[in-house]
Amino acid sequence: MKIFLSPTSWFFAVICFVSLLIQPNGSAQTVAAYVISDSTTGMILEQSGGAKKLQIGSLTKIATALVVLDWSTQAKADLGQLATIPNSAAQLSAAQGVGWQPGDQCPLRDLIYAALVQSDNVAATTLAAHVGAQMRTSQISAEDAFVAQMNALARHLGMTRTRFMNPHGLDHLERAVPYSTAEDLSKLTSYAMANSAFRFYVSQKERKITFLTASGDSSSYLLRTTNELLGMHSIDGVKTGSTALAGSCVIISASKAPETRQQGTQHIITPRRLNVVVLGASDRFATAAALLERGWVLYDSWASAGRPLKGWKASR
Repeated sequence: MKIFLSPTSWFFAVICFVSLLIQPNGSAQTVAAYVISDSTTGMILEQSGGAKKLQIGSLTKIATALVVLDWSTQAKADLGQLATIPNSAAQLSAAQGVGWQPGDQCPLRDLIYAALVQSDNVAATTLAAHVGAQMRTSQISAEDAFVAQMNALARHLGMTRTRFMNPHGLDHLERAVPYSTAEDLSKLTSYAMANSAFRFYVSQKERKITFLTASGDSSSYLLRTTNELLGMHSIDGVKTGSTALAGSCVIISASKAPETRQQGTQHIITPRRLNVVVLGASDRFATAAALLERGWVLYDSWASAGRPLKGWKASR
């Protein structure tokens, strides 16, 4: 007799199976590193290999987008301004790309969508070239000036084991290999998801963008997210990444209704959002979904203990 599972039942079956594989004693067999953290406080509820330096692929583009968003806020710059696709974009992988050619022009806003939603490498490079040209104060290239700001952001967030080398995350083009850690990326994700504009970008499953070709014609393209978990279990971000060195990576974020309580005359509202970082996984989406499910159990235990930032350990 054959037994057929509905798509939903199949998905939950995979989660249950993977949750058995990613228990602490066996986590290294299915994932190189992971971190489950509270987004508001940065408290790590569980981790494995969290401090290990690893390649992260296109998770790099989270930092790229944040540098652009922070710059636009500080400089009061219009994200509708057009940026020109640079000649350097020709050397990049276009496997998930829009198909831009050097000389095409696209608004910064749509380039951010392309970089975050569909992980377009050309979009990330164009953002760096355009914004970096307005940031640099010396003779270094615009992209180098931009990457310096990415690393400055990392230092500001306490990401002490992170080195960005480019705005897209490809790791076979550089003189030195870029790296980060699951713990550092957890810090970056908390910062990112506190930004309402960033949250909106990464919550989009599809987005139609427009641009001008080098010949002056108007063109459009429908972006589709690379994050297969988006929209499931309240997951509203964040980003995928994959290279030969990095393996398959993903960061997801999900929220629940905030907790409210009365304390004297004060009404205390506590946000509830979890971030899950998964690096080098054999099945990044099933692993991340299972870790999120476990994360909410850990969160409830931590919250019941008064949300201590030190001295709390997950029960085994």
